[in-house]
Amino acid sequence: SLCLFTPAARETSFIEKMKKTNIIVFYGSQTGTGEEFANRLSKDAQRYGMKGMAADPEEYEMGELARLAEVKNSLAIFCMATYGEGDPTDNAQDFYDWLQENDDEDLSGLTYTVFALGNKTYEHYNAMGKYVDKRLEELGAKRIFDLGLGDDDGNLEEDFVSWREQFWPAVCEHFGVEALGDDSSIRQYELKEHTDINMNKVYTGEIGRLKSFEVQKPPFDSKNPFLASVTVNRKLNKAGDRHLMHLELDITGSKIRYESGDHVAVFPTNDSALVNKLGQVLGVDLDAVISLNNLDEESNKKHPFPCPTTYRTALTHYLDITNSPRTNVLYELAQYASDPKDQENMRKMASSSPEGKALYHSWVLGASRNILAILEDMPSLRPPVDHLCELLPRLQARYYSIASSSKVHPNSIHVCAVVVEYETPTGRTNKGVATNWLKNKLVSDNGRKSTVPMFIRKSQFRLPFKATNPVIMIGPGTGIAPFMGFIQERAWLKQQGKDVGETVMYFGCRHKKEDYIYQEELEDAEKTGVLTQLNVAFSRDQEQKLYVQHLLKANKEHIWKLIHSDNAHIYVCGDAKKMAHDVQTALYEIGEELGGLTLTQATDYIKKLMTKGRYSQDVWS
Repeated sequence: SLCLFTPAARETSFIEKMKKTNIIVFYGSQTGTGEEFANRLSKDAQRYGMKGMAADPEEYEMGELARLAEVKNSLAIFCMATYGEGDPTDNAQDFYDWLQENDDEDLSGLTYTVFALGNKTYEHYNAMGKYVDKRLEELGAKRIFDLGLGDDDGNLEEDFVSWREQFWPAVCEHFGVEALGDDSSIRQYELKEHTDINMNKVYTGEIGRLKSFEVQKPPFDSKNPFLASVTVNRKLNKAGDRHLMHLELDITGSKIRYESGDHVAVFPTNDSALVNKLGQVLGVDLDAVISLNNLDEESNKKHPFPCPTTYRTALTHYLDITNSPRTNVLYELAQYASDPKDQENMRKMASSSPEGKALYHSWVLGASRNILAILEDMPSLRPPVDHLCELLPRLQARYYSIASSSKVHPNSIHVCAVVVEYETPTGRTNKGVATNWLKNKLVSDNGRKSTVPMFIRKSQFRLPFKATNPVIMIGPGTGIAPFMGFIQERAWLKQQGKDVGETVMYFGCRHKKEDYIYQEELEDAEKTGVLTQLNVAFSRDQEQKLYVQHLLKANKEHIWKLIHSDNAHIYVCGDAKKMAHDVQTALYEIGEELGGLTLTQATDYIKKLMTKGRYSQDVWS
């Protein structure tokens, strides 16, 4: 069929756009921080009389990097985050492949620098940023400033601010330019208020296409989520002050496929009480219909979030109002504080001076103040709501390990999560956005089904190809999630008459009587022989704390035999900072003791299992 309405072809050449700018900032971003930093750097360029643009490498022809010589005074900045086990973010995967495959590329016309975003807790700290930095140099590009390493386990914001403060003087020196006055706040978007708009044209929370939640069309992905209805929502733990929950999402008719070990991503919405309070403090009509339009006509990004929409929708669905704001938000809002002392403090917190950093650390991060708390505790600060909406980061999808097997539940995705809620040092209660929103997704809400916008993210966390390979699963707390899927799958394989190897589970929780989640399922799996061994550590049921790594050490002969002689696959899921680290150390020690290896050899032995894909982690910090 002939289509008369072909949409304008997407402009995939950044060289054409750069004839009007000279600095391009590419970002590899999974949760939005890399993109945020890229936007800040491209905006900075204006302060130095240069022009910058932020760019998603997925949208452009990256082979054009060789053509940057055609653009006078050009500079490419790369803000690259590392995801999971040293992987590129989804949007930088093609760029990464291109870098790996093209050995004969001549990038001598390219001047560049890289800022990497990572987390020291993880094995492959900042692998992606380091690779891009090294690879561009190998292909002949010229590094203008040293690789910046941001560590989210420490303070990513601080690392970025310090790097950026040294980076710009180096750029000025390279191009022979002077900084303009630095205090000017530069708006990226202008406000348009719609008074007589047809409400059918107004976004009400959709992520991509207008009305996509009313008329759903596959394929479903991060730009077009599927509305799955909640069919089960139950509390898992019997007692204790936490709320652990099990949800089941119905994907019937969506054509969505998943494998055990994949992640389900959900788009949450903010707490309406928080949104209303923000509206009150700022004296805003939350239902006014507005658009924020990019002042730079060239940009691919026409709006910071889907527009036209209302302030209420933006603050509910599109903006992150619960995390502590980053320093650039404070810096830009400072001008609206009527008290000069407040103004000074806000600018100080955004600087890299030791006292400024300390103030930001204690007053914002240490006290867990979100934007509402800051406005409440600084009565002289009353910014216009449209500027605030421009500055706040986008609300991001949240990822959960899927707790079911598609062999057993092809039309249902199970989620296991703990509701986040805690008191802050200022006496406020902070609530995790997604977990509290999910907790309130009752199966029937006044006769209507509760729905959750979701999509699937593929993972490398997979059962071995050969069912005969033994598996060792280590997952305390909600880290058990993917293993519920693995256990279902191994049971299904047995039912199919397959020969299934040893299936060993190490689970841990606080108290047997309180939070031994999935106890019935686990004990049934052990009775039927699907689990050949079930080991549970109850950390607080005795004087000495007892954790999964202690049980591994107690069963060291069995563990070493499975790993060394029987080709077992090891899986670790849950907390990255302490647990995954302690489990790894325990395995080093077992290798040292039973393999007759030095600690260095044992460490290498275990790390080799990782590169071979026999030791997989699905961890979060």
